Amino acid sequence: MRSDRIKVLIADDHPLYRTGLVDTVKRRPELELVGQAEDGSAALDEIRTVGPDVCVLDVKMPGLGGVEVLKTLEREGTDVRVVFVSAYYDSDVVYGALGCGAAGYLSKDATGDEICDALVAASQGRTTLGADVQAAVAREIRRRSGDEERLLTPREYEILRMTADGGSAPDIARRLHLGATTVKTHLQRVYEKLGVSDRAAAVAEAMRRGILD
Repeated sequence: MRSDRIKVLIADDHPLYRTGLVDTVKRRPELELVGQAEDGSAALDEIRTVGPDVCVLDVKMPGLGGVEVLKTLEREGTDVRVVFVSAYYDSDVVYGALGCGAAGYLSKDATGDEICDALVAASQGRTTLGADVQAAVAREIRRRSGDEERLLTPREYEILRMTADGGSAPDIARRLHLGATTVKTHLQRVYEKLGVSDRAAAVAEAMRRGILD
């Protein structure tokens, strides 16, 4: 057995997905599978026992989630790199994971080879983000820097604010001396920019992003 291979541990509570990833890792000559786990607590025990170089963790697992596992490893000073592979990549979750020191974050749509490449990169001190995850991080950075408000034009923001205050399209049109159709057009553009389909969802999403308070 080659001693210079990268030791990998995989933790995921979905048996079929975990098995598929295990098989992929075993086919990569530069990687050596040293353990696997089905939840966060078991992952911690395995990491402490076998000392992998890199871990694959899902964010949401029974008991301890992946981010909690990473935080524990950081507190203990464990020398291991963590790559998250998850179906969940909300912008705040990804941002938080990277802030805790994650060496990568990919969606479960990533191919086995993409995940293995990320493991190799992690072992070399590099960070890998999937395309969808990169977009999520960019959104979160904009939100935290206040740039999300500039996503909307001044008129769109004004109409969104009046909508949040309970104004209907005809009411807003009268107050702004605009046609009702014009107001509806502005609202439709707001929906598109926020990725929603109705008034209530637009207000909720704007509040989540910090555009409205």
